[in-house]
Amino acid sequence: MDTQLPDREEMDAACKVIDDHCQSIYTWRYERTRPQLVTLYNKAAQSQWASVTDLDWSTDVDPEALVDLDAPNLRLVREVIRMPGSPIATWGETELRQLGLEMFTALLSQFMHGEQGAMMTAAKIVDTVPWIDAKYYAATQTMDEARHTEVFARYISEKVGDPYPMNPNLEAQITGLLEDSRWDIAYLGMQIVIESLALSAFGEMARRTTEPLLKKLLRYVMADEARHVAFGILSLSEFYGQLSAGELRDRQDFLLEHTVHARARSTTPEVWERMGVSGRTVIPFIVEAAASTASSPFQGFQNGFFAKLVPNVRRLGLLDANDGYLRERWGAAGLLEFEFAEDTSQDYEAYDAVAADRTAGTA
Repeated sequence: MDTQLPDREEMDAACKVIDDHCQSIYTWRYERTRPQLVTLYNKAAQSQWASVTDLDWSTDVDPEALVDLDAPNLRLVREVIRMPGSPIATWGETELRQLGLEMFTALLSQFMHGEQGAMMTAAKIVDTVPWIDAKYYAATQTMDEARHTEVFARYISEKVGDPYPMNPNLEAQITGLLEDSRWDIAYLGMQIVIESLALSAFGEMARRTTEPLLKKLLRYVMADEARHVAFGILSLSEFYGQLSAGELRDRQDFLLEHTVHARARSTTPEVWERMGVSGRTVIPFIVEAAASTASSPFQGFQNGFFAKLVPNVRRLGLLDANDGYLRERWGAAGLLEFEFAEDTSQDYEAYDAVAADRTAGTA
């Protein structure tokens, strides 16, 4: 058995060091004073699932069958193929299907990286939140996120192929949360923004896929994620009721930065490189094709994200704080149409049935 440790160069290539600039909080108050968090913690403890026994990894998966040739991103690529001077003008269905598989693998890879980031963020919450009930729950979430990272990594390696590196925008977003000294920013960024994004992305994939192992995996993960958002709302609602106008304005600006001011997520250039095409050559054509499309092919996903984010932020009181500072800016961006969409409490109630189904052997 080879027990040799990796050398420093290998460690540096495989790891990233982040300074979280925060203090660890040890509390001597063990009284259970927040009944809703107690209930959520008990539910989380009862809802733990095991990747080895609850998922059938013997399921045969045909990677090419995972590709939906009518998916919005591939419809956009078809437009690029037809454009004058297109660098992929000679492509046919074979290349499109292979590109679809690469895009699918890249997306699953971002799920995997994001879940590890969520695991680290949840661990930071355990370390920094001052309430014992929140520490207890965040510890269960840390385990959830570890399991999510594990199952996405295993699905990619056993069923799909080689993973992609972390998207620089996602990496910067999670690094910023981990480096921020304010513990509630980890909550706001991960539990409210990123988890809302994840629920939308997982839901879109779950609706489109017919592959049974992936569909079941996503269903389990979404049940956990809905509970995590509920945890964030419960904790932050209490905390934000105690902050000054200036402190709330900082949180509102944080949300603006991660919505209205955020740049669109970049196309992973490695996808095109694996296809033998320069990303710098083809991406301008993609941008042009998307701009000429009446409605963005990715609009459905964006709508799903904001339909979860905006009502959750309203519940936190951040939409109308400081004389409606965030309401005015989100309104100008057209996001208030989602204000009264179903917030994640409805998601939580819906996905709560997953645990009961699993216990009964029907999930």
